[in-house]
This record gives sequence, C-alpha cells and structure tokens, in this order.
Amino acid sequence: MPQIPEEIHELSVGQLAARSGAAVSALHFYEAKGLISSRRTAGNQRRYTRDTLRRVAFVRAAQRVGIPLATIREALAELPEERTPTRADWARLSQAWRAELDERIRQLNRLRDHLTDCIGCGCLSLATCVLSNPHDAFGAGRAGSRLLPEERA
Repeated sequence: MPQIPEEIHELSVGQLAARSGAAVSALHFYEAKGLISSRRTAGNQRRYTRDTLRRVAFVRAAQRVGIPLATIREALAELPEERTPTRADWARLSQAWRAELDERIRQLNRLRDHLTDCIGCGCLSLATCVLSNPHDAFGAGRAGSRLLPEERA
C-alpha cells in the first residue's frame, strides 16, 4: 500500500483510491452522492483532504453491513462542521443502526429457512410459499408463477 508523506495535506483521486482501496469510480460516485467532497485545482483536478480517507473508510464499513447510502449521508451530515467521523461517532451511529441490521438478519434467516420449499415449487400460488405469496394470496385469482397483472383486452 503506497504511503503518502505527512507533508502532503491533499490527495489526488488516484492517491485516495490507492490508500482507501476504493475504485476511482466509487470515489466519484461518493462525491456525487454528497458523501465526500473535494476542491478543484486550476487544472480542474480533484483534491481531497487527508481526512477524506477516514470518511471513505466509514462509508465502506457502513456499506459492508448493508446501510443504504442515503442513511450514511444523513449520518455524515449530522457531524459538526462536516468533520471526519471518530471512533465515538462510529459507536453511536452503529448502535442506532443495530435495530435495522437485526431486522435484516431476521429476514435473511427467514429466507434461508424457507428457501428449500420455494426452489422446487415453480409456482407462486402454493399455499406454502411464505416468501413470495404468503397465505396463497395469488392462488385465489390465478395459477402459475406469474405475479404480473394480466393484460385486459
């Protein structure tokens, strides 16, 4: 991993990508979504402050656990003076996200537990299909695996 000398206070997008492990396109995307910011040089090149490394790490860690970008942006916007997140910030925000993650884990466990029943059926109108058709709601109207409304003539 390339080291950046301490006297360099701003990073090019390539340096930020190399240090953060994020692709240049991801950094451009993060910037477009308001997660990070840069200044432009006279030659219109992006320059990021060194603390952007921590913001990128924060974004990537939150994404890895499934937090939506809009939620991450809201969390970063709550920080005073748009400063870099600290360990205490991460602890506070991750605690707030815990209930959402617990619910997602419950949903994934439910999907895993019922996946075997669903794979072999080929028909979403079965009464036992608790994933796509709980309580056989679609079976009353039609049979087959189509859940799209029928076209009317």
